[in-house]
Amino acid sequence: MSKPNTGFRMVVMLAIVALVLGIVFGLGTFKSYMIAQFLKGFANQVQTVATVPAEPSSWQPLLTATGGITPVNGAALSAEVSGIVDTIRFDSGTEVKQGDVLLTLRPNNDPAVLAQLQAQAQLAAITTARDAAQYAAHAIAKEQLDTDRATLAADVAQVQGEQALIAEKVVRAPFAGRIGIRQVNPGQFLPAGTSIATLEQLDPVYADFYMPEQSLSALAPGQSVSISVDAYPGQSFTGTVTALDSAVDTATRNILVRATVPNPDGKLRPGMFASVAVASGAPQDFITLPQTAITYNPYGDTVYVVQHGTDAKGQPALIARQVFVTLGATRGDQVAVTAGLSPGDTVVTAGQVKLRNGALVSINNTVEPPDSTNPTPPNE
Repeated sequence: MSKPNTGFRMVVMLAIVALVLGIVFGLGTFKSYMIAQFLKGFANQVQTVATVPAEPSSWQPLLTATGGITPVNGAALSAEVSGIVDTIRFDSGTEVKQGDVLLTLRPNNDPAVLAQLQAQAQLAAITTARDAAQYAAHAIAKEQLDTDRATLAADVAQVQGEQALIAEKVVRAPFAGRIGIRQVNPGQFLPAGTSIATLEQLDPVYADFYMPEQSLSALAPGQSVSISVDAYPGQSFTGTVTALDSAVDTATRNILVRATVPNPDGKLRPGMFASVAVASGAPQDFITLPQTAITYNPYGDTVYVVQHGTDAKGQPALIARQVFVTLGATRGDQVAVTAGLSPGDTVVTAGQVKLRNGALVSINNTVEPPDSTNPTPPNE
């Protein structure tokens, strides 16, 4: 009786194993079928994208750098001698002319000393003139006349010295410009060399910046320069390269370049940080795209181009095709395309993340990506 029971159990076990294997393979086949159906349906989905036409535009090669604004003339004003501040004849932040009196120190007895020296010089002049007449009549010796002339010259020199001392107590504007904040007060003792205020000539101003020595061949006086500063976002100031330093800095291998920038409104102030772009070479025509249109990859940069084709049912449709491109320089939100596209191509600028080669697309350009040559961050 044991043999028939063993055979029956074997048959039951094999049947169970066959059933389990059938279920497993059936589920796998069903899963593969559902995945294939899903992918087939996904492949036929129409993806919405934004596009721009590939059009050539004039592209001015630029050399960019950062630098600072410096005055054509600038000085921290001070008195040459010590003394008590007598008068202040300027207001902070005002325009002054060359030679304007800005400050005087207390003269003390200087006018009296000058008057005394002038009287002595006048007497010496009279004595010299009288002795010259006497010498012409052979009434005195030549030695006496020479002594008189030497005395007159010494007295005149003393007068000039005292006049120079008095002039040192008067601070005048060495050039026309805008004076800064007053840093002294009437009655204050002012040691020699103490700063009274700063004076800056603000129109024009210099923009000084450094460029690498590799750019030296592309730099020359007369080139156009565009300046932008953080104080005035979205606004640029145009100037001209006026000078290049005579030597390259051996530590950085950079050369100092100076541009002159008209500043009639006085918006540019010395010490400002500036972004500088120098026009280099003749303008060229390149196809330009927003940088959002480019998919950057280690094996090559690509874009998606929209072309006319047919869907799975043979109906007319728009198809996305992936195209490799060669990129050039960038300016703001834009990038130059030197190869891979032709004028008139329709290029996807947004939505390409969900695309594949041959995907169906529809175009919606109500929202466009940034495409500015000089973007500025939004005000917070």
